[in-house]
Amino acid sequence: MSAATFVPPPLAERGKGEGSRAPSGTGREPIPPWRAARPATRTLEIIGAWMLGLLWVAPLLYAVWTAFHPASYATRFDALAPLTLHNFVLAWQAAPFARYFLNTTILVTIVLIAQFVLCTPAAFAFARLSFPGRDTVFAVVLLQLMIMPEVLLVGNYRTLAEIGLVDTIIAIALPYLGSAFGIFLLRQTFRTIPQELDDAARLEGCSLLARIWRVYVPLAKPTYIAYGLVSVSYHWNNFLWPLVITNSVTTRPLTVGLSVFATTDQGIDWSIITAATLMTSAPLLVAFLLFQRQFVQSFMRAGIR
Repeated sequence: MSAATFVPPPLAERGKGEGSRAPSGTGREPIPPWRAARPATRTLEIIGAWMLGLLWVAPLLYAVWTAFHPASYATRFDALAPLTLHNFVLAWQAAPFARYFLNTTILVTIVLIAQFVLCTPAAFAFARLSFPGRDTVFAVVLLQLMIMPEVLLVGNYRTLAEIGLVDTIIAIALPYLGSAFGIFLLRQTFRTIPQELDDAARLEGCSLLARIWRVYVPLAKPTYIAYGLVSVSYHWNNFLWPLVITNSVTTRPLTVGLSVFATTDQGIDWSIITAATLMTSAPLLVAFLLFQRQFVQSFMRAGIR
Protein backbone atom coordinates (compact mmCIF):
# COMPACT_ATOMS: atom_id res chain seq x y z
CA MET A 1 0.00 0.00 0.00
CA SER A 2 1.45 3.39 -0.95
CA ALA A 3 1.79 6.29 1.45
CA ALA A 4 -0.91 8.22 -0.42
CA THR A 5 -3.56 5.56 0.24
CA PHE A 6 -2.60 4.80 3.86
CA VAL A 7 -5.48 5.18 6.31
CA PRO A 8 -4.63 5.29 10.06
CA PRO A 9 -6.51 2.84 12.26
CA PRO A 10 -9.50 4.09 14.26
CA LEU A 11 -8.91 5.60 17.68
CA ALA A 12 -10.65 2.69 19.35
CA GLU A 13 -8.27 0.21 17.75
CA ARG A 14 -5.27 2.36 18.67
CA GLY A 15 -6.54 2.49 22.25
CA LYS A 16 -6.83 -1.27 22.27
CA GLY A 17 -3.33 -1.62 20.92
CA GLU A 18 -1.92 0.65 23.62
CA GLY A 19 -4.03 -0.95 26.33
CA SER A 20 -2.81 -4.38 25.36
CA ARG A 21 0.57 -3.49 26.85
CA ALA A 22 -0.96 -2.89 30.32
CA PRO A 23 -1.42 -5.80 32.73
CA SER A 24 -4.57 -7.78 32.05
CA GLY A 25 -7.63 -6.84 34.07
CA THR A 26 -6.35 -3.36 35.08
CA GLY A 27 -6.24 -1.24 31.94
CA ARG A 28 -3.50 1.00 33.44
CA GLU A 29 0.14 0.82 34.45
CA PRO A 30 0.93 -0.17 38.05
CA ILE A 31 1.59 2.74 40.49
CA PRO A 32 5.16 2.77 41.82
CA PRO A 33 5.44 2.21 45.58
CA TRP A 34 7.13 5.58 46.18
CA ARG A 35 4.25 7.38 44.47
CA ALA A 36 1.64 5.41 46.41
CA ALA A 37 3.29 6.44 49.68
CA ARG A 38 3.35 10.15 48.76
CA PRO A 39 -0.20 11.01 50.02
CA ALA A 40 0.58 9.60 53.46
CA THR A 41 3.88 11.50 53.63
CA ARG A 42 2.16 14.67 52.47
CA THR A 43 -0.46 14.30 55.19
CA LEU A 44 2.19 13.89 57.87
CA GLU A 45 4.01 16.99 56.58
CA ILE A 46 0.82 19.05 56.75
CA ILE A 47 0.04 17.85 60.27
CA GLY A 48 3.59 18.61 61.40
CA ALA A 49 3.47 22.08 59.85
CA TRP A 50 0.18 22.87 61.62
CA MET A 51 1.55 21.64 64.94
CA LEU A 52 4.68 23.79 64.61
CA GLY A 53 2.59 26.77 63.56
CA LEU A 54 0.28 26.42 66.56
CA LEU A 55 3.26 26.01 68.86
CA TRP A 56 4.80 29.20 67.48
CA VAL A 57 1.61 31.28 67.61
CA ALA A 58 0.45 30.07 71.05
CA PRO A 59 2.41 32.71 73.05
CA LEU A 60 1.08 35.46 70.79
CA LEU A 61 -2.49 34.24 71.20
CA TYR A 62 -2.05 34.16 74.97
CA ALA A 63 -0.65 37.69 74.92
CA VAL A 64 -3.61 38.93 72.90
CA TRP A 65 -6.08 37.16 75.21
CA THR A 66 -4.62 38.52 78.43
CA ALA A 67 -4.06 42.02 77.07
CA PHE A 68 -7.68 42.52 75.98
CA HIS A 69 -9.32 40.93 79.04
CA PRO A 70 -9.36 41.73 82.75
CA ALA A 71 -6.62 40.33 84.96
CA SER A 72 -8.97 37.74 86.45
CA TYR A 73 -9.12 35.98 83.05
CA ALA A 74 -5.33 35.77 82.58
CA THR A 75 -5.20 32.10 83.63
CA ARG A 76 -8.60 30.85 82.49
CA PHE A 77 -10.52 30.89 79.24
CA ASP A 78 -14.09 32.09 79.00
CA ALA A 79 -15.69 32.77 75.63
CA LEU A 80 -18.01 35.32 77.28
CA ALA A 81 -15.21 37.23 79.02
CA PRO A 82 -15.56 41.01 78.62
CA LEU A 83 -13.15 42.90 76.38
CA THR A 84 -11.27 45.89 77.73
CA LEU A 85 -8.53 48.38 76.81
CA HIS A 86 -7.86 49.28 80.42
CA ASN A 87 -4.68 47.19 80.47
CA PHE A 88 -3.16 49.33 77.72
CA VAL A 89 -4.04 52.50 79.60
CA LEU A 90 -2.42 51.20 82.78
CA ALA A 91 0.70 50.07 80.92
CA TRP A 92 1.08 53.42 79.17
CA GLN A 93 0.74 55.28 82.48
CA ALA A 94 3.02 52.97 84.46
CA ALA A 95 6.17 53.70 82.41
CA PRO A 96 7.39 56.48 80.08
CA PHE A 97 6.59 54.52 76.92
CA ALA A 98 6.19 57.72 74.92
CA ARG A 99 9.85 58.51 75.58
CA TYR A 100 10.83 54.91 74.83
CA PHE A 101 9.02 55.04 71.49
CA LEU A 102 10.71 58.34 70.62
CA ASN A 103 14.17 57.02 71.49
CA THR A 104 13.63 53.83 69.49
CA THR A 105 12.29 55.71 66.48
CA ILE A 106 15.27 58.05 66.48
CA LEU A 107 17.63 55.10 66.84
CA VAL A 108 16.28 53.01 63.97
CA THR A 109 16.04 56.09 61.73
CA ILE A 110 19.69 57.02 62.30
CA VAL A 111 20.85 53.45 61.72
CA LEU A 112 18.74 52.90 58.61
CA ILE A 113 19.72 56.17 56.91
CA ALA A 114 23.39 55.61 57.68
CA GLN A 115 23.28 52.04 56.38
CA PHE A 116 21.59 53.12 53.14
CA VAL A 117 24.14 55.89 52.60
CA LEU A 118 27.15 53.67 53.36
CA CYS A 119 26.00 50.36 51.85
CA THR A 120 24.82 51.74 48.49
CA PRO A 121 28.18 53.03 47.16
CA ALA A 122 30.01 50.05 48.64
CA ALA A 123 27.64 47.61 46.95
CA PHE A 124 27.94 49.48 43.66
CA ALA A 125 31.73 49.34 43.85
CA PHE A 126 31.74 45.60 44.46
CA ALA A 127 29.15 45.00 41.72
CA ARG A 128 30.28 47.26 38.85
CA LEU A 129 33.72 48.73 39.45
CA SER A 130 36.96 46.89 38.74
CA PHE A 131 39.92 47.51 41.02
CA PRO A 132 42.78 45.36 42.34
CA GLY A 133 41.79 43.15 45.24
CA ARG A 134 38.05 43.71 44.83
CA ASP A 135 37.05 40.13 45.59
CA THR A 136 39.47 39.94 48.51
CA VAL A 137 38.08 43.11 50.07
CA PHE A 138 34.54 41.83 49.55
CA ALA A 139 35.44 38.58 51.31
CA VAL A 140 36.86 40.57 54.23
CA VAL A 141 33.62 42.55 54.42
CA LEU A 142 31.62 39.35 54.54
CA LEU A 143 33.68 38.21 57.53
CA GLN A 144 31.58 40.60 59.58
CA LEU A 145 28.68 38.17 59.18
CA MET A 146 30.67 35.55 61.08
CA ILE A 147 31.37 37.77 64.09
CA MET A 148 28.66 38.00 66.72
CA PRO A 149 28.08 41.56 67.99
CA GLU A 150 28.31 40.32 71.59
CA VAL A 151 31.99 39.43 71.02
CA LEU A 152 32.82 43.12 70.53
CA LEU A 153 30.62 44.38 73.35
CA VAL A 154 33.39 45.13 75.88
CA GLY A 155 35.69 46.70 73.30
CA ASN A 156 32.92 48.90 71.92
CA TYR A 157 31.94 50.04 75.40
CA ARG A 158 35.51 50.99 76.30
CA THR A 159 35.93 52.93 73.06
CA LEU A 160 32.71 54.88 73.50
CA ALA A 161 33.49 55.54 77.17
CA GLU A 162 36.84 57.07 76.19
CA ILE A 163 35.18 59.52 73.79
CA GLY A 164 32.36 60.33 76.21
CA LEU A 165 29.38 58.89 74.32
CA VAL A 166 28.07 56.49 76.97
CA ASP A 167 24.35 56.85 77.66
CA THR A 168 23.53 58.44 74.30
CA ILE A 169 21.44 57.30 71.37
CA ILE A 170 24.43 57.79 69.06
CA ALA A 171 26.36 55.28 71.15
CA ILE A 172 23.65 52.66 70.55
CA ALA A 173 23.75 53.26 66.80
CA LEU A 174 27.48 53.60 66.11
CA PRO A 175 28.44 49.87 66.06
CA TYR A 176 25.72 49.15 63.47
CA LEU A 177 26.16 51.97 60.95
CA GLY A 178 28.01 49.64 58.58
CA SER A 179 26.33 46.39 57.54
CA ALA A 180 27.98 43.56 55.63
CA PHE A 181 24.57 42.00 55.05
CA GLY A 182 23.28 45.21 53.48
CA ILE A 183 26.32 45.46 51.21
CA PHE A 184 25.93 41.84 50.14
CA LEU A 185 22.18 42.12 49.47
CA LEU A 186 22.48 45.33 47.44
CA ARG A 187 25.48 43.98 45.53
CA GLN A 188 23.51 40.95 44.44
CA THR A 189 20.67 43.20 43.29
CA PHE A 190 22.93 45.63 41.43
CA ARG A 191 24.53 42.74 39.54
CA THR A 192 21.13 41.79 38.09
CA ILE A 193 20.62 45.27 36.57
CA PRO A 194 21.53 45.24 32.85
CA GLN A 195 24.86 46.85 32.06
CA GLU A 196 23.23 48.54 29.05
CA LEU A 197 21.26 50.85 31.35
CA ASP A 198 24.48 51.94 33.03
CA ASP A 199 26.15 52.52 29.65
CA ALA A 200 23.16 54.55 28.41
CA ALA A 201 23.25 56.77 31.49
CA ARG A 202 26.99 57.26 31.00
CA LEU A 203 26.43 58.32 27.37
CA GLU A 204 23.86 60.83 28.58
CA GLY A 205 26.58 62.46 30.65
CA CYS A 206 25.60 61.18 34.10
CA SER A 207 28.30 61.15 36.71
CA LEU A 208 29.02 58.14 38.90
CA LEU A 209 26.75 59.30 41.71
CA ALA A 210 24.04 60.27 39.22
CA ARG A 211 24.10 56.79 37.71
CA ILE A 212 23.74 55.23 41.15
CA TRP A 213 20.87 57.55 42.11
CA ARG A 214 18.95 57.48 38.80
CA VAL A 215 19.54 53.91 37.59
CA TYR A 216 20.47 51.55 40.41
CA VAL A 217 18.56 52.91 43.38
CA PRO A 218 15.12 53.03 41.66
CA LEU A 219 15.50 49.51 40.25
CA ALA A 220 16.56 48.17 43.65
CA LYS A 221 13.61 49.69 45.52
CA PRO A 222 12.11 46.31 46.60
CA THR A 223 15.46 45.30 48.03
CA TYR A 224 15.74 48.56 49.95
CA ILE A 225 12.27 47.97 51.41
CA ALA A 226 13.10 44.42 52.44
CA TYR A 227 16.43 45.36 53.94
CA GLY A 228 14.81 48.31 55.71
CA LEU A 229 12.32 45.95 57.36
CA VAL A 230 15.10 43.60 58.44
CA SER A 231 17.23 46.42 59.82
CA VAL A 232 14.37 48.17 61.61
CA SER A 233 13.08 44.94 63.16
CA TYR A 234 16.57 43.97 64.37
CA HIS A 235 17.36 47.30 65.98
CA TRP A 236 13.82 47.72 67.28
CA ASN A 237 14.23 44.43 69.17
CA ASN A 238 17.93 44.75 70.03
CA PHE A 239 18.37 44.40 73.78
CA LEU A 240 21.84 43.54 75.07
CA TRP A 241 23.89 46.43 73.65
CA PRO A 242 21.33 49.14 74.57
CA LEU A 243 21.09 47.64 78.05
CA VAL A 244 24.86 47.96 78.53
CA ILE A 245 25.39 51.39 77.00
CA THR A 246 22.35 53.26 78.43
CA ASN A 247 21.66 54.29 82.00
CA SER A 248 18.76 56.74 81.94
CA VAL A 249 15.20 57.03 80.70
CA THR A 250 16.15 59.77 78.24
CA THR A 251 18.17 57.32 76.13
CA ARG A 252 16.56 53.97 76.97
CA PRO A 253 14.87 52.20 73.98
CA LEU A 254 11.69 50.13 74.10
CA THR A 255 13.29 46.76 74.74
CA VAL A 256 15.23 47.94 77.79
CA GLY A 257 12.29 49.96 79.05
CA LEU A 258 9.99 46.96 78.73
CA SER A 259 12.41 44.74 80.64
CA VAL A 260 12.58 47.29 83.47
CA PHE A 261 8.80 47.60 83.44
CA ALA A 262 8.33 43.82 83.68
CA THR A 263 10.60 43.33 86.71
CA THR A 264 9.22 42.17 90.04
CA ASP A 265 9.64 45.68 91.47
CA GLN A 266 6.72 46.74 89.30
CA GLY A 267 4.57 43.79 90.40
CA ILE A 268 3.69 40.88 88.16
CA ASP A 269 0.43 41.58 86.35
CA TRP A 270 0.41 39.56 83.15
CA SER A 271 -2.44 41.52 81.64
CA ILE A 272 -0.52 44.79 81.85
CA ILE A 273 2.80 43.20 80.85
CA THR A 274 1.32 41.57 77.74
CA ALA A 275 -0.45 44.82 76.85
CA ALA A 276 2.90 46.63 77.00
CA THR A 277 4.49 43.87 74.91
CA LEU A 278 1.84 44.21 72.22
CA MET A 279 2.29 47.98 72.18
CA THR A 280 6.02 47.64 71.54
CA SER A 281 5.67 44.98 68.82
CA ALA A 282 2.63 46.40 67.02
CA PRO A 283 4.59 48.80 64.73
CA LEU A 284 6.71 45.93 63.40
CA LEU A 285 3.67 43.74 62.74
CA VAL A 286 1.92 46.56 60.89
CA ALA A 287 5.02 47.32 58.80
CA PHE A 288 5.45 43.68 57.81
CA LEU A 289 1.78 43.33 56.84
CA LEU A 290 2.02 46.44 54.66
CA PHE A 291 5.26 45.45 52.89
CA GLN A 292 5.21 41.65 53.03
CA ARG A 293 4.94 41.29 49.23
CA GLN A 294 7.98 43.50 48.60
CA PHE A 295 9.78 41.73 51.44
CA VAL A 296 9.37 38.29 49.88
CA GLN A 297 9.92 39.35 46.27
CA SER A 298 13.15 41.20 47.01
CA PHE A 299 14.80 38.15 48.59
CA MET A 300 13.62 35.99 45.69
CA ARG A 301 15.18 38.40 43.19
CA ALA A 302 18.35 39.12 45.14
CA GLY A 303 19.22 35.57 46.08
CA ILE A 304 22.68 34.10 45.77
CA ARG A 305 23.55 33.97 42.08
